[in-house]
Amino acid sequence: MTGKVLLNAELDAYLPLVARGKVRNIYEVDNATILLVTTDRISAFDTVMSNGIPNKGRLLTLMTVYWLRLLSAAIPGLRTHLITLNLPREIPPDHEVKGLRDQYVNRSMQVQKLEPFKIEAIVRGYITGSAWKSYQADGTVCGIKIDPGLRESEAFPGGPIYTPSTKAEQGVHDENIHPEKAKEIVGAKYAARIEELALACYKYAADYAVKKCGIIIADTKFEFGLDARTDEVVLIDEVLTPDPSRFWLADVYRIGETPPSFDKQYLRDWLTSQGLKSKPGVEMPDEIVDKTEEKYREAFKRITGADWETGLEDT
Repeated sequence: MTGKVLLNAELDAYLPLVARGKVRNIYEVDNATILLVTTDRISAFDTVMSNGIPNKGRLLTLMTVYWLRLLSAAIPGLRTHLITLNLPREIPPDHEVKGLRDQYVNRSMQVQKLEPFKIEAIVRGYITGSAWKSYQADGTVCGIKIDPGLRESEAFPGGPIYTPSTKAEQGVHDENIHPEKAKEIVGAKYAARIEELALACYKYAADYAVKKCGIIIADTKFEFGLDARTDEVVLIDEVLTPDPSRFWLADVYRIGETPPSFDKQYLRDWLTSQGLKSKPGVEMPDEIVDKTEEKYREAFKRITGADWETGLEDT
């Protein structure tokens, strides 16, 4: 049986709404701070489903915070935008508006207001998905020549590769681009730093996940912003969750096969099998909702070692 979901964040009476994305609402707290609220909405093939996944927003937020803390401690020079999981004082307490704050606890992050770069930093450790299709067609991935003879789901022999994409407006597909094109979009200096940090984050996370969690991070997407005051590239947005990542179980991984995953692939496969790919207004049946929530919960527990209900210490 599916549980309660938060499909729409309704904080406009307390904070100015900056933007509403496929999954997140962004509110302005002050001139230097924004509040990211992750709802339980879920999208696939750039289309949002009409119903959501119970607890998904909290699972993604807490997992992101877990990774941000790990990465910032492990990677020299890495800054993240995270300030706190605490809600801003503008959201009234329970004695004023009963139950309001409870809806947003552990699904909201106060973060630094930065200018996002207009590329997405994708790192691929294994050849799968669109990379596999491209490789089969012409031996390249995003215009990068790859050694011949690889099989599906095999690790790239030279280590992970950086394959950025454009950051399209909502409802428009992102476009995979060559790293040289990224330089034209954001400038050579920033492009080099984004690539350096994205690869460092992926390598650390991939090693951590396979050794401590039994999960292979096949590929993932990072986003970065610019702190104009210090001219620093800063890691922002959601990090290393099942939404921007492809997680595989290490103990059943086999080269030449598509391994079971802990990401949205289960939903994508169902949509494709039902002829619903990219169609608006799709309502997921309870079975798909429950199975997807189960995958998110297991990924969270494997990575953090905790049930999501316990949250994180020192939040």
